[in-house]
Amino acid sequence: MKRTFVVVTTVLASVLFANKTIAQNDELIRVYRWYNPEDHEYVTVADGEYQEGQMLNWKWKDKTMLFTAYRNAGPGRVAIYGWWNPVTKDHASICEDEYTDDQMLKMGYTQKHFQFYALTRRGPNAVAVYRWRVAKNNDWVTIPDEGDTDAYLKKGYRHKTFQFFAIARSTDAKIYNQL
Repeated sequence: MKRTFVVVTTVLASVLFANKTIAQNDELIRVYRWYNPEDHEYVTVADGEYQEGQMLNWKWKDKTMLFTAYRNAGPGRVAIYGWWNPVTKDHASICEDEYTDDQMLKMGYTQKHFQFYALTRRGPNAVAVYRWRVAKNNDWVTIPDEGDTDAYLKKGYRHKTFQFFAIARSTDAKIYNQL
């Protein structure tokens, strides 16, 4: 009887530990876009990257949820890094394999920091994410395919480039009830 109890307890503990490990690897985070009216500039910010009070204090406004991404690495995921250009005051979110660090530094970007992990292939409830660019001020903005692209065309954004896939922000998706 004691042997059965020990075996059952061990199996149960193993299952619970394995589920906890999987859940940690699949931790989802919301990704937002903020706008700075003084610099006419957008920034993409993952939940927990900066505190909301900091963003407001730095004069960022119009917080808009873009999509959901992963906090941790996993198969079929790519790391997304944030960069800042102090000359143009531009913030850019760049996939780890889009540009080398040397290329980004030569374009004037500094302060590379990790933001989140995104999907490399389309999956269920996934949305394509693109980067648009305004040539006159070298501003890059991250926009999911379901976003209002007409508004960005009117503001002069062009040069649409595919970046990655993310989890759509649909309000009826069950996944958001878990966040």
